[in-house]
Amino acid sequence: MRIVVGSDERTHLTDVVLEELRRRGFEVEPVGPLAGEKRSWSEVARIVAEKVARGEADEGILFCWTGTGVSIAANKVPGIRAALCDDAETARGARLWNNANILCMSLRRASEAVAKEILEAWFSTRYIPNPEDDACLAQVAEIERTYLREPAPASGRP
Repeated sequence: MRIVVGSDERTHLTDVVLEELRRRGFEVEPVGPLAGEKRSWSEVARIVAEKVARGEADEGILFCWTGTGVSIAANKVPGIRAALCDDAETARGARLWNNANILCMSLRRASEAVAKEILEAWFSTRYIPNPEDDACLAQVAEIERTYLREPAPASGRP
């Protein structure tokens, strides 16, 4: 499996996660500072999300200080279901019910041990198709299609 991993800064946590992914036998593609490039959280999130959406990577993992920024930016790319996960149970649920394809974590809140627990839950859980969740995911896809057809309303903010 090919995993693209991005962060707006390289930290002990990002190094631990990259090492853990390689230990698990994944092909890992680092983005941004993890690849020696200076990039903002929004740029990193876009690159990772686009690679997953285009099928250049099977899944993605993103980091920023809170994890919120990268999750917001990644979810702007059609076909992406990025989930901000602070614990293993949230990661499990994101996979099981939301068919999430990008895991987002906080550099501030995730410890090495918690990150490994999150990765274990993420990679050991798969989406199981079922009428209720399939219908919800179809509704999410329709929201995406609606906004791809129509320009977003002006908010007065960037």
